[in-house]
Amino acid sequence: MGKMEQNREKKRQAIIGSAKSLFLEQGYTATSMDNVAAAAKMTKQTLYRYYESKEVLFSATLKQMGIDGQADFTKHLQNEDSGLALLNFSTDFLRFHLSEEHLATYRLLVSESQQAPEIVQKFFQQGEHEINASLEQFLTQRLNISAAVVPSALSILMGMLLAPRHGVLLGLTTMTDKEITLHASNATQVFLKSFT
Repeated sequence: MGKMEQNREKKRQAIIGSAKSLFLEQGYTATSMDNVAAAAKMTKQTLYRYYESKEVLFSATLKQMGIDGQADFTKHLQNEDSGLALLNFSTDFLRFHLSEEHLATYRLLVSESQQAPEIVQKFFQQGEHEINASLEQFLTQRLNISAAVVPSALSILMGMLLAPRHGVLLGLTTMTDKEITLHASNATQVFLKSFT
């Protein structure tokens, strides 16, 4: 990467880092492009050269947060042992969805959904397609689940894995890493017994 590309990447990272902090602290609606430019220590014109609108910037921020936090838990689905593959996927998936940053993002979406419904749609578009495609392929090819049943199976697995998130989001409970691992293991076992 040349010097010019390195500079562009540094500016892009500064923008994304500033935007992420502001979106999570102030909310989507209250954060302006002026705020982001000031926090990133650049002019608004420079900011607009990188991101044409707040919605585009928010999408890019969500994408980067997903990349940073996800560590590609779908890689586990390549493990030869199908049960272990699903267990490791489930554990990392749950860890990601219970991380402070992800929970803060989810809370932001809930609080802003009435004023800015477009950001909720962007959030659910980020990465969901890739994860679902990888899981669908795993379920049909490795677990021999019929393609007609896969959407329901996928919905049931995600529902079981994410069941504790509601309590955590509302501050009613927290989960240690040991509890996350145990929950993922139990959900995976129930799922495998039901569908294999």
